[in-house]
Amino acid sequence: MKQISVILIGAGGRGRTYCGKMKNMPEQYKIVAVAEPMKMKRLQCMQEYGIPEEMCFSDWREILARPKMADLAVIATVDNDHYGPAMKAIELGYHLLLEKPVAQTVKECTDIANAAAEKGVSVLVCHVLRYTPFYKKVKDIVASGMIGNVVSISCTEGIGDIHFSHSYVRGNWYSEKDSTPMLLAKCCHDLDIIQWLMDRPCKKVSSFGSLTYFRPENAPEGAPTVCAGGSCPSAETCPYNSERIYITNDWKFWGQYVFRNSVRTHPNMTDDEYREALKTSHYGRCVFHADNDVLDQQIVNMEFAGGATASLTVNAFNKGGRYIRVYGTKGELYAFASDTAIHVYTFDDQREQEISLGLTREDIVGGHGGGDDGIVRDLYDYLTGTYQGCSVADIRISVANHLIGFAAEEARHTDTVVDMDSYFAKNDYENI
Repeated sequence: MKQISVILIGAGGRGRTYCGKMKNMPEQYKIVAVAEPMKMKRLQCMQEYGIPEEMCFSDWREILARPKMADLAVIATVDNDHYGPAMKAIELGYHLLLEKPVAQTVKECTDIANAAAEKGVSVLVCHVLRYTPFYKKVKDIVASGMIGNVVSISCTEGIGDIHFSHSYVRGNWYSEKDSTPMLLAKCCHDLDIIQWLMDRPCKKVSSFGSLTYFRPENAPEGAPTVCAGGSCPSAETCPYNSERIYITNDWKFWGQYVFRNSVRTHPNMTDDEYREALKTSHYGRCVFHADNDVLDQQIVNMEFAGGATASLTVNAFNKGGRYIRVYGTKGELYAFASDTAIHVYTFDDQREQEISLGLTREDIVGGHGGGDDGIVRDLYDYLTGTYQGCSVADIRISVANHLIGFAAEEARHTDTVVDMDSYFAKNDYENI
């Protein structure tokens, strides 16, 4: 069995998640080097993966200044720092596992796809939903013809109010200028799934949305700009009280895992130290005074070749979760991505049935519903020439699906319907 050697560029939550899965497949993968600016995260990688100290680098430029030292580069830097390491790694001949979004601009995305084609390397974008048992089953049902030809798809991406407040108000993705629009940062997954199920080119796009609620004029009376510290008169009733979310752990995932991993400076930080870090961190800001500009609700409408249509609704105002309906000429599919079954209604026999995923709810809640494990397993088969599934997408397809998102943002900003053939031609890229 061939063992694939790996370098990790960006040892944040996503990079370490993928490499953690690889560590559990020692016959298939070996992590040989890491580049990460935060010293503590480098040390954790060194210990966790058994990386020699001399193979730990503080910057991607350092690791990629060396001759090629592995088969695969996992690039999981922040969104606005994908392009540089991706282009250099491709130039050196690395295959890539590239965290989404591919890059910040259309040109950067198409540059990466074109460079990979010219160099003859494989680039898999981390559209992990493709690799979940849930969406694989949806794809199988659609491909089987059970509901006939697809006429329309309706997807809802409920980000969840706490998730949105953490990531898109207080967190790394609060600013479109400094990261990417929410549609690319979060919902490129959903656009990718829609095109995967349609399996035909997108022809027209329109979009509407706004930052509706997380704005200064909606702040409670007397609310300070810094939430942490207990001086807000609405602290007891506000669902976005930062101390409740991150310190007292009313929301344990965001407090014990995400926040603490983001601000930890040494392994044995106390609650008091985390409380102090919260006061000086952007996670301690009032959600109504956070200088954020990312939309909290948006709708994208699409028309595909042959006249089929699709819509994506995304917003912050929910518990969180994804829903999908696929309308076909012979039946309808409906499903909630955190459920254990998919519901299908067929017209000829007027039959409703539940198609089980064969999993418990606990099996599908973590790790992007199994997608994190799935992409690492399928990546190995793909790179070793044994892959027989349908989830893996070539970088050219992934970038084409990203362009739907960029076009939707152009449509929203210009209040127009964007013709996708013209949009692709303008950007010198093939509409797949």
